[in-house]
Amino acid sequence: MSRLLLAQGSTPGPPTSGAIGAGPSPPPVETAPTPDLSAQSDLNSVSESLDDTVDAAMTWTERAIDFVRTHVLTLGVAIELTVIAIAAIAAYSLARPAKRLLARLWPEPDATSYQAVIELRKVVFNLVIPLIAVVLLWFGASVLGQFGFERVILTAVASLLNAWILIRLFSTLVPDPFWSKTFATVAWIIAALNILQLLDPTVAFLDSVALRMGAMRLSLYLVLKGVLFAALLIWIASVVAGVLNSRIRRTSAFTPSVRTLIGQSIRLALLFGAIMIALSAVGVDLTALTVLFGGIGVGIGFGLQSVFSNLVAGIILLSERSIKVGDFIELSDTVRGSVREITIRSTLVTTNDNIDILVPNSEFISKQMVNWTHRDAFRRMRIPFGVAYGTDKELVRKAGLEAAEDVHHTLLGVKGREPQVWLVGFGDSALDFELVVWLDPESVQRPAAVNAAYCWAIETALSKYNIEIPFPQRDLHIRSGRLPIVQESATSQDAGKAQEDGEPDAV
Repeated sequence: MSRLLLAQGSTPGPPTSGAIGAGPSPPPVETAPTPDLSAQSDLNSVSESLDDTVDAAMTWTERAIDFVRTHVLTLGVAIELTVIAIAAIAAYSLARPAKRLLARLWPEPDATSYQAVIELRKVVFNLVIPLIAVVLLWFGASVLGQFGFERVILTAVASLLNAWILIRLFSTLVPDPFWSKTFATVAWIIAALNILQLLDPTVAFLDSVALRMGAMRLSLYLVLKGVLFAALLIWIASVVAGVLNSRIRRTSAFTPSVRTLIGQSIRLALLFGAIMIALSAVGVDLTALTVLFGGIGVGIGFGLQSVFSNLVAGIILLSERSIKVGDFIELSDTVRGSVREITIRSTLVTTNDNIDILVPNSEFISKQMVNWTHRDAFRRMRIPFGVAYGTDKELVRKAGLEAAEDVHHTLLGVKGREPQVWLVGFGDSALDFELVVWLDPESVQRPAAVNAAYCWAIETALSKYNIEIPFPQRDLHIRSGRLPIVQESATSQDAGKAQEDGEPDAV
C-alpha cells in the first residue's frame, strides 16, 4: 500500500521510532515536479493557431489552383495569349514594309515645314510596331467576341497599349510638362476603367449628374466630353493652320503681308469653326447663342475697344502693306528694329540689341512711323564733322572721300550715289562739313554701328593729313583805361550804421 502511495506522488515521512522489527528503512524515492498548467495551455493554443494557419493556406492554395484550372488554364485564355503572340510577331514582321509604304505616302518634309508636322512624322515612324499591334489586337478581340470567347486579357493589353501610344503622341506634339502629365493621367484612368469594366458605369454616373435649362439637358459627362472635344478640335485646327501657313510662306505668288493676312484669316476661321463644331457635337443649340453673341458685341464696344482697335489696325496694316516682314522701322526713340512677324493683334520688332518688342498694331496707325526700307533698301547717311578755320577745303574733301572708301558699308560704283563731302556751315570755331554716303541694304538696319564706323574713319583720315579738329574757344579781351572806384570814409560808414540802429545824431 505504501508503494502505491509513493507511486501516486505522496511524500514519505521520516521513520518513526515505534517501528520495531521492520528492518532497515527503504531509500527515498525522487518524485516528478508538478506540471505548469498555463504553459501547457499556451502550447495548445499555438498548436491550434498553427493548425488553423496551415488549414487556411491549404484552402487558399486549393482555391488558387482551382482558379488557375478554371480561369487560366482554359481554352479561352490560350486563344487570347495566342492572338497576342501572333499580333506581336505580325507587327514586328510588317514594320519594315509598313515604314517603306509610309515613307512613299508621307515624304520627309524640309526644314521650312511646320515643326509639329516634322515631329508628328518622327513619332509615327517610331510607333509603327505598336500601332500595327494595337490594330491587330482590337481586330482579334472583335473576332473572339463574335465567336463567344472571353477576351478580358486581350482587351486589357489593347487598352494599355492604346493609352501608351496616345501618351507618346501627345507628349511629342505638346511638350508642355503640365499638359503632358495631365493627359497621361486621364489616359491611364480611362484604360484602367475599361480593363476593370467600370467605364460604362462611370459614364452613366457622370451622365446622371445633369442640369436642365429649358429644353436643354446639360450633364457633367456632356461638359467633360465637350471640353475634351473642343480642345482636340482646337489643337487640330492649330496644326492645320500651321501647315497651311508654312505652305503659304513658301509660295511666291503673294507678298509677305498678303501671306501673313491669309494665314491669320485661315487660323481664325479654323479656330472659330472648331469651337462651333464642338458646341454642336455636345448638343448645344447654336441658335440660342445669338443673345450671347449680342452681349459679346456690346462687351467689345465698351470694354474691349483697345483689343478691337488692334485687330482692325492689324487688318489695315496687312492689307495696305505699309510695313512688311523684314522692314527696318523706327516708331519712337526706343522702338527701332526689324519687323519679324505681323499678327492680327500686334507686331514683333527685333532691335539691333536682339531685344524683341511686341508693339500693338494701333500704335502704327495713330503715331508717326519711319520705315527705312519701305520702297528702296538703299539709304543716304550724313556724318557731320568740323575742321579748324584756315584748313584747305580740297584737302578736307580728299580726306573725307578716303574715309568713305575705307568703310565697307559705303555703296560704291553706282552713278548718282557716289560719296560726297559738303561744306554746310560756318561755326563759332570750325568749318562745318558733312560726309554724305549711300549705304548698302544690309547696313541700313545698323545705323548706330555704321555711324560709329564712319566717325572712326574720318578721324583717322584727318589725322593722316594733319587736319585739326577744333574745340570751342573763347577769347577774353581786356581794354586799357581807368576804372572808376568809389571809396567811402570810415566816419560816414559809422554814421550810416548808427542811423540804422536808431541812435540820435551827435550835436
